[in-house]
Amino acid sequence: MRVLAIGAGGVGTAAALIAERRDYFESWLVADYDANRVHALVERVADPRFAGEQVDASDTAAVAALIQDHGITHVLNVVDPRFVLPIFNACASTGTNYMDTAMSLSRPHPMRPYEVPGIKLGDAQFEQGDQWHERGQLALCGMGVEPGLADVFARYAADHLFSEIDEIGIRDGANLTVDGFDFAPSFSIWTTIEECLNPPLIWEADRGWFTTEPFSEPEIFDFPEGIGPVECVNVEHEEVVLVPRWINCKRVTFKYGLGREFIDVLKTLHQLGLDRTEPINVKGAMVSPRDLVAAALPDPAGIGELMHGKTCAGTWVKGVGKNGAPKEVYLYHVADNEWTMKEYGVQAVVWQTAMNPVIALELLATKAWQGAGVLGPEAFDAVPFLDLMSAGYGQPFGMRD
Repeated sequence: MRVLAIGAGGVGTAAALIAERRDYFESWLVADYDANRVHALVERVADPRFAGEQVDASDTAAVAALIQDHGITHVLNVVDPRFVLPIFNACASTGTNYMDTAMSLSRPHPMRPYEVPGIKLGDAQFEQGDQWHERGQLALCGMGVEPGLADVFARYAADHLFSEIDEIGIRDGANLTVDGFDFAPSFSIWTTIEECLNPPLIWEADRGWFTTEPFSEPEIFDFPEGIGPVECVNVEHEEVVLVPRWINCKRVTFKYGLGREFIDVLKTLHQLGLDRTEPINVKGAMVSPRDLVAAALPDPAGIGELMHGKTCAGTWVKGVGKNGAPKEVYLYHVADNEWTMKEYGVQAVVWQTAMNPVIALELLATKAWQGAGVLGPEAFDAVPFLDLMSAGYGQPFGMRD
């Protein structure tokens, strides 16, 4: 396996550091638009299997040329979702297998944004599913932590714990703090704005996909391992698109534990127009307001030493157990920032995200997972993944009844 990992930010850095401890790949090429960041990461890993190149992820031809020049077999996309389609299309044109942690962007319905979907997350990728399948080529989409591990949990619950599922609800919460900052997102603010301010998506068996207002249906969810109760709200996320395609259930939701202060900041950015992506003229320079916000905030990859606490990703499943009795479980994984910083030198959120595509690549390399087409994590057997995560990567999952 010859891997091209596009992105040398927080997740790309963590993925390289995790992968360096494994032996399933022949080479790992790091690529990013920032050549200095690529060089720093390759030096940090200090493994002869790792090399670096500069590339503009928005340039399909440049990505395709990089794939061909290095004989790449698998591309891991760990940049923000603006660049999904250029990278995805470069893989399509070169016959290369593809993996990402977030899918192609949505577009709200122009007339009824809080009732019906417009273009959904991943629609542009799923439209090419037949062609990818015919070529025997795999695009494994949404293979981070959420989406990704949460979807693996959903598959495991459907296969091994339930005979009938009423609802699969992804619930994400944390008690992370960052010294010296009142507002310092632990993940890309560009992506955070996109998923939090877009109309949230819900799926119901008798209704299909529909949308609601941002931050709707608040609830208090009690997260494990000392995180405790956190208010969670509806947010747009890929699991709601992915889960119903492969798992028989009645309802799918996704809710983030954002906190009231975080929500208020996002609402203010929206009211001021600072969530917009279209460039505006600022004293002769064309600047995207969202890019300006991102530049003004601390880089999520560099705040690990200032961060404290834990982050939890999990899947809450309700229905009927294998014995015919009502059943309700929360399958989860917790990352402790103190441990990830000590063990890998990266903060918990990016480390937890990066672990999962590295595991999935190993399953593909060993052929424990095989497939063709545009697929989500639910399309594969969950047991090999969870077994490898526990035994090979030292990260067992939790289950709370």
